[in-house]
Amino acid sequence: MGHLRWIPLLAMIVAVAALAQQQPQAPRPGISVPPLGDGPFVFDTGEQHKIRIVVVTKGLSHPWSLAFLPDGNMLISERAGRLRIFRNGVLEPNPVAGLPEVRAQGLAGLMDLALHPRFSENKLVYFTYHKPNPAPNLPANSPGVITLARGRWDGNALADVKDIFSAIPDANASRIAFGKDGMIYMSVGIADPPNAARAQDPNDLAGKVLRLKDDGTVPQDNPFAGRSGYRPEIFTMGHRNPLGLIVSPENGAIWENEDGPNGGDEINILQAGKNYGWPVVSNGRFYAGPRVTEKPWQEGMEQPLVFWVPSIAISGMTFYTGDRFPNWKGNVFVGAMRQGEIPGTGHLQRVVFNEKTEEIRREPMLTELHQRIRDVRQGPDGLLYLLTEENQAALLRIEPEK
Repeated sequence: MGHLRWIPLLAMIVAVAALAQQQPQAPRPGISVPPLGDGPFVFDTGEQHKIRIVVVTKGLSHPWSLAFLPDGNMLISERAGRLRIFRNGVLEPNPVAGLPEVRAQGLAGLMDLALHPRFSENKLVYFTYHKPNPAPNLPANSPGVITLARGRWDGNALADVKDIFSAIPDANASRIAFGKDGMIYMSVGIADPPNAARAQDPNDLAGKVLRLKDDGTVPQDNPFAGRSGYRPEIFTMGHRNPLGLIVSPENGAIWENEDGPNGGDEINILQAGKNYGWPVVSNGRFYAGPRVTEKPWQEGMEQPLVFWVPSIAISGMTFYTGDRFPNWKGNVFVGAMRQGEIPGTGHLQRVVFNEKTEEIRREPMLTELHQRIRDVRQGPDGLLYLLTEENQAALLRIEPEK
């Protein structure tokens, strides 16, 4: 019954936020964004200095995630429901066969990709997507059910594809990552009122990070397994819209970043069973201007490791562990889709931590390209790869300038 204490406070938040959302919003100023050139581009940076940005390929539309195959090729998901393969230096024109029907509506669609830790043996590719909602009489713009699925990669297509866990309808984005414990961690986003209160409901999967076995079932050592009134899949709660989910190469901790509204983007190190506050505590404002809450913290809720005010519209995230950029080793990179609600201000950010995992520096990068960055990954070659979030999107590679 303890979770019932949130109900009066959340009701007040919902009422205030609903009024805020009704206020007219001023037009967002922007800049004229030129199309991305063919490159390469050379930029100076704060600590690594000269870097080269190579346009690996264009021809993508709203890509969401990429996965590096052992043979050096890449799988790339596109939000509209297409899985693409970049093979032998070329983006193949036809999508990979075998995907289920995807409900691509607004920001919903095909989302994250992850290879099974024993991919070399079982060839399993995992992905999250919005499955068409089977409920009758839904509005035409209703998002689908956020679902975790897997299929077997045969070198050209996905075979034996099946859903292994369906979370909730009308959820926002989802990321997935395999932990060092062999479990799959899956985020289920929820945005602003009236739905925001669901992030604090332990009997609802919205606004949560889940922990599942590789077959989609629930591990018995989950923090809420067997507890009345709590969904057993929940690993952490109180999230808004998690758009980055990665595993620390040092200690296996799960790092998550989440998109705030107008301010309040966060990086969190997740601890089993903890509450990360949305929407009871926040450093952000709603898009129309009012604060989400006057409280950035309260007892029983975790503070973020890093936060941004104003928002950078945070997205994908990776640790850099390679040797090609010695001055970046141990840094965290995050994608940014716009700074302070201004269109045309997408970029990449680098965050530096000390030995106690305390932030000591952050550096915006690639601002000159004006590209929204959806995902960032370290490749097996020790270079960084970026996906831009555009109608005419690109795969970029960051190399040392020779």
